[in-house]
Amino acid sequence: MSVSETRTEKEQKVDTRFTYAFEEGNASMKYVLGGKGANLAEMTKIGLPVPHGFTITTEACNEYHKAGGTNPKGLREEIEARRIDLEGKMGKKLGDATDPLLVSVRSGAAFSMPGMMDTVLNLGLNDQSVEGLTAQTGDARFAWDSYRRFIQMFSKVVLEMEGQPFEDAMSVIKDKAGVKLDTDLTADHWKEVVAAFRVLVKAASGSDFPSDPDEQLMLSIEAVFSSWNNKRAIDYRRLYKIPDDLGTAVNIQSMVFGNKGEGSATGVAFTRDPATGENARYGDYLLNAQGEDVVAGIRNTSPLTDLGNELPECWAELSKNMETLENHYRDMCDIEFTIEQGKLWMLQTRAGKRTAASAIKIAVDMVKEGLITKDEAILRVHPDQLDQLLHPQFGKDQKVDVLTKGMNASPGAAVGKVVFDANTAEERAAEGEDVILVRWETTPDDLHGMIAAQGILTSHGGKTSHAAVVARGMGTPCVCGADALSIHADEGYFAVNGTKVNEGEVISLDGTTGTVVLGEVDLVDPVPGEEFEMILDWADNLRTLGVRANADTPEDCQRAREFGAEGVGLCRTEHMFLGDRLPIVRHMILAEDDADRSSALDDLLKVQRSDFIGIFEAMDGLPVTIRLLDPPLHEFLPDHTEIQVDIARMEASGGDAAEITAKQDLLERVQKYSESNPMLGMRGCRLGIMWPEIYQMQVRAIIEAACERKSSGGNPIVEIMIPLVSLEAELETLRGEAIEVATKVMAEKGTDVEYKIGTMIELPRAAIKADEIGRHADFFSFGTNDLTQTTFGFSRDDVEGKFFPRYINRKILKANPFETIDSGVLNMVEIGAERGRANNPGLKLGVCGEHGGDPDSVKAFHNIGINYVSCSPFRVPVARLAAAHAVAEGKLEAK
Repeated sequence: MSVSETRTEKEQKVDTRFTYAFEEGNASMKYVLGGKGANLAEMTKIGLPVPHGFTITTEACNEYHKAGGTNPKGLREEIEARRIDLEGKMGKKLGDATDPLLVSVRSGAAFSMPGMMDTVLNLGLNDQSVEGLTAQTGDARFAWDSYRRFIQMFSKVVLEMEGQPFEDAMSVIKDKAGVKLDTDLTADHWKEVVAAFRVLVKAASGSDFPSDPDEQLMLSIEAVFSSWNNKRAIDYRRLYKIPDDLGTAVNIQSMVFGNKGEGSATGVAFTRDPATGENARYGDYLLNAQGEDVVAGIRNTSPLTDLGNELPECWAELSKNMETLENHYRDMCDIEFTIEQGKLWMLQTRAGKRTAASAIKIAVDMVKEGLITKDEAILRVHPDQLDQLLHPQFGKDQKVDVLTKGMNASPGAAVGKVVFDANTAEERAAEGEDVILVRWETTPDDLHGMIAAQGILTSHGGKTSHAAVVARGMGTPCVCGADALSIHADEGYFAVNGTKVNEGEVISLDGTTGTVVLGEVDLVDPVPGEEFEMILDWADNLRTLGVRANADTPEDCQRAREFGAEGVGLCRTEHMFLGDRLPIVRHMILAEDDADRSSALDDLLKVQRSDFIGIFEAMDGLPVTIRLLDPPLHEFLPDHTEIQVDIARMEASGGDAAEITAKQDLLERVQKYSESNPMLGMRGCRLGIMWPEIYQMQVRAIIEAACERKSSGGNPIVEIMIPLVSLEAELETLRGEAIEVATKVMAEKGTDVEYKIGTMIELPRAAIKADEIGRHADFFSFGTNDLTQTTFGFSRDDVEGKFFPRYINRKILKANPFETIDSGVLNMVEIGAERGRANNPGLKLGVCGEHGGDPDSVKAFHNIGINYVSCSPFRVPVARLAAAHAVAEGKLEAK
């Protein structure tokens, strides 16, 4: 999910209060109350059973961070007043020794960030109130279990202690008691656990565990505020382009308990299947458990539909509430619920995270059901999600060594080397390796490794566990709950069914079926379904921005056309000079004289013409923009350092004198083409000015191919693009020479073909002088990759690895400008567009940089009146949908 709302829009919705009771808010207040708080308020408003509580606003969080970690003036007093009000509603007091009120403290940003920030449950327990809870419930085991959970969670979240020592302490007590499961421990055992936990806290912090409920509450609130800027939250926001200045709300809610015996339960429900989109109830639950047990994967869950067998009345009420929420929000809802001794409570709802296939099916089905319009359906599918549908799958009829099966948590297939921790995943992925992250269960701290991995495999957890939810959101294949796996991460291996798999060994997994395979499986490209085509048809009918593809071969062109490209916006002829043609190119560059060079050019003419015939055939009836040679010539030559090494080796070993002389001559000619800054040197149109025979050969090959295609009954639509123009005279000169060649070829062939000649705008001077350059152009195509480099003064190859990460971490840059168009570069495009059309109103405008496949950039180009964008073939569906989003969002803003 990409987030485009601005800070200004958020501020328009901000009130001066720092707190709201649930009954005072509504769903439209997500910038004030966060998504969770706004939806709790909305559920309260429509009469669903929601435990009482109040929300601290996102603005309080922002003020807290602005003040360097100090609560804003008046917040503590507001919280105290809200606490007293909550105590009045519940008839209980926080921390009371006879009948205590317990609360949860949960984060809740404007946009869902599942598991990225912190939560504290059972707050208000201490050595006195635990006795009151025992008296109130008549269940000492439940009370002391709740107390140990609170200490454990508070210590990790607020006191920032590691979680493993607490697990180790529990294991010691379970071993001593001779039991394996937490549920087998008695009240006395939990008292021992609490005592052990208090010792751990004292040893780590130097102080006793805080017993004052007001202190517990304020510390927990501040911890949630602070968690807005923890690493996993920052990583998540960066991944989904969520602004850093939104802040998180904090929800204080009276506790209800799913661990009060067999008549109690907790679970997560989806109104439709988030993996497939099927209109069926989906989710999982646990009897006699608290909510974190479900998402943490500590126990393997039961399918939601089994709840009807165990607690039929609660299942009937939950089903009715799910229907109510889906009809109310007109969207698939993700719901957290708790059943306390037969009473159902709704703890949270939000728009459910879903796979691309699910998003498309749900959107199309809801249009058919009359719940939403086609425009709304388009907006329900984020363009980047479409990439998930283009992920590979296991090829059929392969003999594979199946290790095990787990839950099919996130679709798509992946192959990679086994790694057992997030840091290793990130490091090896940065080195170019494909990795599969294998974990007992992921936690939010694993996010960076999950982003880096090709796939995720866990031995525990269900379809609503952290690993499943995050993987589905990212479109990463994931298999969860493969409980046959015995993972020994410290020793670097896992074992399953007698097979040992070491770190670094290759496995394959299929997140669509839940299959895990030893070794590498051949993957095949998927075939999108009927709903995919339907949503894109709706998008095509809505959008006004054209979408072409960057394609250099007939195969690329055919694939692009299948994905809905309306032409080729960039065909890079230099890519045709590589491979077995490289010797011909080198012959041309290093030729001794004009005759020798002419021979090489004749050879290149033949192969280029053949290439263009294939491209025109694949794109028949659609425009093909062919860029004449752009990179500096030295890129086609041997590395001069390697030649020097060869000469030194030959001289040291007494090599043949004639061969050494030939190498030295080659070195001299190669060094002739060496440049200090080749990106700004002899390239683009400068090559055409200095070496006119190269561009003339290319134009001849293009027009000859077009004539042949037309003579064969085809309809070639030719656009010749001259790169890196900065001066009017450059384009005027080269255009004239191109027209002269084209006219001559058509006379020779006795065939007329229509063609256009334009230029790339990729230098600031070209954008500024576009009114002059536009006189000689039929079209402009903005090369935003180089325009970004030259506008910023960046060398992309150097800056992305060396200082962009720090610039982004320190918020000097909001995003990588080579991924999403920068506002300053966009201004250059806008200037070029306006000035180009000033002297040439019919000038066609396109964008052919990588930004043409970035949804946020596509919307920006739509807004400034660009005619089309061009991107890689696999991004064409993404750009088509993004262009429709731009129109649909514009309609909403106009209302």
